[in-house]
Amino acid sequence: MNDIVEKLKEFGFNSYEAKVYIALLKKYPATGYEISQIADIPQSRAYDALKSLESESIVFSDNEKPQKYNPISPKELTQRFKRKFNSAIDYLDKKLPNVKEDYNEPIHNIYGYENIIAKLKEIIKNSKDNLYIEIWSNDYKQLEQVIAEAYDRGVDIKIVGYDNVSSRYGLVYAHDGAKEIEHYTGSRMIYLLSDNSESIFGCIESKVVWTKNNDIAFLLKEFIVHDMYLLDIYACFPEQLRYFYGSGFRKLKEKVLDRKSGQNIH
Repeated sequence: MNDIVEKLKEFGFNSYEAKVYIALLKKYPATGYEISQIADIPQSRAYDALKSLESESIVFSDNEKPQKYNPISPKELTQRFKRKFNSAIDYLDKKLPNVKEDYNEPIHNIYGYENIIAKLKEIIKNSKDNLYIEIWSNDYKQLEQVIAEAYDRGVDIKIVGYDNVSSRYGLVYAHDGAKEIEHYTGSRMIYLLSDNSESIFGCIESKVVWTKNNDIAFLLKEFIVHDMYLLDIYACFPEQLRYFYGSGFRKLKEKVLDRKSGQNIH
């Protein structure tokens, strides 16, 4: 019963109130003396707890002598908790962002491969509508199960896959040059956008940025979607694009990028 007592304390009960309520569930109606015996607490503490619970309409007493007490049902108690906390959460959802007039969602750094994978799994598990992902095959395998579960929930999934990503879940665009990109950037990269609102991107082996900032979500979607545009065009017109721009869009990169950044931008 100790675990139930601790959980009730999380919802505002003190130890004596929790023990009295549990004792009443075991035997009701019951006198204060009987309750103190069942709960194994001093009789004075039992009466203090009963008075407090009665003031909250969690316990009711009759007018008989000796006075006896009845508890509300566990279902009614948990429904009260839900109503109380849902109301509080709804209020805070509306009011907290307005504390600071120009509030923007913060940007967080996440370090270490295991922590990054854990966060990616969490985001994917919470996805409801869509996922845009750019990912290497080794890392895709770590996330395949949660991606499959999201797909089964009806989430629309689109993937840019490096290093021969193979997926049965959603639409996949194959991206060439994985080894060169990994060499120039010093790491495999990850770009993920969930429900057009939650973003995570960076070097998946060491450090990524995670945020729910709407402006960053918009920019990341632009980046991933334009990669998909180019990959789709390249798949349909490979010879023509090589003729005009050279292998790996070399001529286009020389035209657009400066020399210093050219090698690091794919």
